Amino acid sequence: MASPAMRARGPRKPARYFGIVPRSPAFWFLIPAIAALAVIGIYPLLLALYNSFHQYKLADLGSGTPFIGVDNYIATLTDPSFWGALGRTALFLCVTLPIEIALGLFAALLLHRTELPWMRAAARVSLVIPMATTYAVVGLIGRLIFNRQFGVANYLTGLVGIPPQDWLADPTLAFVSVMIMDIWQWTPFCALILLAGLSMVPKEAEEAARLETPKWSMILWHLQRPYLLPGLTAILILRSADMLKMFDAVFTMTRGGPGAATEFISVYIQRVGFRLFDQGMASAQAIILLILTIVLSRLYIRFVYREAA
Repeated sequence: MASPAMRARGPRKPARYFGIVPRSPAFWFLIPAIAALAVIGIYPLLLALYNSFHQYKLADLGSGTPFIGVDNYIATLTDPSFWGALGRTALFLCVTLPIEIALGLFAALLLHRTELPWMRAAARVSLVIPMATTYAVVGLIGRLIFNRQFGVANYLTGLVGIPPQDWLADPTLAFVSVMIMDIWQWTPFCALILLAGLSMVPKEAEEAARLETPKWSMILWHLQRPYLLPGLTAILILRSADMLKMFDAVFTMTRGGPGAATEFISVYIQRVGFRLFDQGMASAQAIILLILTIVLSRLYIRFVYREAA
């Protein structure tokens, strides 16, 4: 036990080298993580912020990178192509994300009511498989599924009498094809997160509610909803940020085409930066996209997560 004198002095402060660097082991364990975060996250962000205020074109590097202030931001905000790509991304998010959440909630409710533990465990393992598939592989699988000549999509639609469609050459069908592949890959993620929320519901309260009313909608809204809101907030934040920066699967599957039908905002930024070689403009667009992502996340926390408090 600590002596009265030690208690009077309060908790002992960690020793320091030269009065600056703490000698605590926890500090040294954090050094690799801090270094990785600085190299992978902070430095690219600062570099993009720096480039966004300069005229940085790869084709004109001989003339230097003069400071131009907010000209790149003004040009971005007055660019119809930028707003078109952002609008397609917003449409994709507003249509695809609710479908993923609805299907994920349906799957979570089914697994939550499953009486066979081995079936629930097998279903959880199978749900991880689409999530473990990389974006580029998902895009390649989509190209095979929606191929006009030997794709599975035309085979299945042919069973009900629908003639073969050129899915990836039609603007509307290409957009739908990308939606289908994203729903296939990330609905299991929503299901697992929501299933974790359902597992937090007290079993006694749930059994009592089922004795009171047979309506599952009443139980879902009044009993299970508060436990689902934190997971729902996480889904909204993570999936919205993921859709806003969605690139690999779309680029592998459609290259942003046909035309600009699937040219989402990340694909458009890549085209500006690496096809038009305007790194300054692309950096400004990426910073604007980051700001939109932060604002959207704050809105989710304010209006969705607050209900769970």
